[in-house]
Amino acid sequence: MFDDIALFVQIVQQQGLAATARQQKIPAATVTRRLQKLEQQLGCQLIHRSARQFVLTAEGEIWYQAYAELVAQMESTQRSLSLELQELSGPLRVMAPSNISNGLLQPMWSGFIRDYPAIELMLMLNNEVEDLQVNRADIALRIGEQQDSALYQKRLGSIATRLFAASNYLARNGSPDNLDALQTHRLIGARPVTQWTLHHARTGQTRQLQPHFASWSTDITFNTQLAADGLGIALLPVSETRNYEASNRLVPVLPEWQGEQRNIYAIWPSGRLLNARARCLLDYMARFIDAALTNEGNAIRQSLVDKAAQS
Repeated sequence: MFDDIALFVQIVQQQGLAATARQQKIPAATVTRRLQKLEQQLGCQLIHRSARQFVLTAEGEIWYQAYAELVAQMESTQRSLSLELQELSGPLRVMAPSNISNGLLQPMWSGFIRDYPAIELMLMLNNEVEDLQVNRADIALRIGEQQDSALYQKRLGSIATRLFAASNYLARNGSPDNLDALQTHRLIGARPVTQWTLHHARTGQTRQLQPHFASWSTDITFNTQLAADGLGIALLPVSETRNYEASNRLVPVLPEWQGEQRNIYAIWPSGRLLNARARCLLDYMARFIDAALTNEGNAIRQSLVDKAAQS
């Protein structure tokens, strides 16, 4: 009904049905039909219609005065929102995990800031899962699928996880030759995960372990450092270990066994349209993450080939 009231206001301001039809780019018959429908709903005639003049009825004058300002405000708000949704400048509030943002994705954030200097990126880094709407975030990155039905989500890629330890730890304690032997080692856990699900790359076998952790933390980067310091074996995302592997501070343990993939999702509130800045970032993240994880995957496969050739 409000659309028809807005059309009635336009008719008054254009001083005629034909002029309104031209201004709105709709058939004149449609304007007439919608005006008649509105009059039926309101139970009164709004306009005295004749070929020579345009005159509001007393009831029409009351309705026009009541709604003209409201219609103007709504049209102004609609124009502002339309501009907001299309503008590639201004603030963009983003939430993301600290670990991966300071590691694998750090070049992505720098690249986006460099490529879109008119967008004011406000990046809120935290490994805890916080509410988007409370923080007024436009979009967020999360590890793992979200169970909240009030969120849209798009998977951007997956990070492999593998068992790692420092060479000096393995030199002191020996290298496990099967999964059961892990129970005799110091294991480093990442809460809230309490079990390890491992898949054999060659046979497809899946094993679920309930490790007894000698130490644990809620921070993957910290766990990676503990493993690199020779304090035990940890199940770690390869995005965290690549620099340590390059310097031989960490080596794979039971390399044919891999942990579950860590899926990366972009999420945003389902009741909100993404503005142009958030859509731009979403596309940018998708391209960067796809390329970054493809390179990671190629490096892992080459590492396994090299180790197999050496053995």
